[in-house]
Amino acid sequence: MKNYRINNFRMAGYAALAAGLINLRYQWGSDVSKSLVLILPGALLLLFSLTTPGKNWMQTKSSTAVVGSVGSLLLIYSFII
Repeated sequence: MKNYRINNFRMAGYAALAAGLINLRYQWGSDVSKSLVLILPGALLLLFSLTTPGKNWMQTKSSTAVVGSVGSLLLIYSFII
């Protein structure tokens, strides 16, 4: 199993979670759902990387494309909000 790929997914999930929590601090009292758009995918990716089916899925090339695309969109979104 290629653990470096799973570790990269974990770091991406952590980065999305951290960016969402930082944004949450600045948006407290207003629309919190903007930050949840970053927090939920990050938390799900972290949790998914800890399960056996998730690790198996993360070894595929399609998972890299999906997570890379969604991660790029979330990164752009984090700068816009």
